[in-house]
Amino acid sequence: MFYVRQILGALNPIAFELGPFSIRWYAIIIVIAIILGDFLIRREGQRKGYDEDTLFDLIFPALLFGGIGARLYYVLFRLDYYLANPSEIIAIWHGGMAIYGFVIGAGLTLIYLCRKKNINVVENFDIIAPTLLLGQAIGRWANFMNQEAHGGPVSRLFLEKLHLPGWLIEQMNIQGTYYHPTFLYESIWSFVGFFLLIYIRRKKQFALEGEIIAGYAIWYGLGRVWIEGMRTDSLYLGPLRISQWVSALFIIVGLVFIVYRRLHSTNIPYYTDNRYEE
Repeated sequence: MFYVRQILGALNPIAFELGPFSIRWYAIIIVIAIILGDFLIRREGQRKGYDEDTLFDLIFPALLFGGIGARLYYVLFRLDYYLANPSEIIAIWHGGMAIYGFVIGAGLTLIYLCRKKNINVVENFDIIAPTLLLGQAIGRWANFMNQEAHGGPVSRLFLEKLHLPGWLIEQMNIQGTYYHPTFLYESIWSFVGFFLLIYIRRKKQFALEGEIIAGYAIWYGLGRVWIEGMRTDSLYLGPLRISQWVSALFIIVGLVFIVYRRLHSTNIPYYTDNRYEE
């Protein structure tokens, strides 16, 4: 039997049921982000002269090992819980996919494949960089449906002053307490970053090769480092919030990368030098 669940108040994390199977909004939203990301990466890759087979050989493994990395990163930093509840390790529909784990897993996979195929690694990072931000912007709404990745308690009046719709406000009401919609802050920040990187990438003779992915690291790092400070479900290493330290590292590496290459490297092509417009 196929039907859509309807409840009052908070939104149901289950989108619909098909016989004994429950299909959750978390999974649907993540799949939408992957499909849209795949389309945009393929489109830009073809503009840069890559054929369909090459793109598939790069994208599919990167997505696969990125997903594994996202889950592994989350599980490792909550290892005590998952050792006590091993059946939850594969229960990704309950949440627990770390963005930085995805970036690391997909990035390492892409580096390996590009070197194996003698393909420009930096150029490929530039191709996927804006799409990473778009995927993160969409993916945060999966956290919203699971009522996770939120900040500390706030009043309903605070949320109303943000001019948020009623259904969003009610979703931030968890067991009688309203919480900061930090998922929303990060989603908006990532959407803005996506359009900014697309603009920079399309501007002729502006960004050098590698500066798009560096821009991603700086932009996302800046947003995450302060948004993470408001969250109540951060992953910790001792007393430290892991994502804040990783974000700070991203910012530093991105800035050093741009400055060093601008000052000390020569003959670096602009991103638009080898791009075939439609």
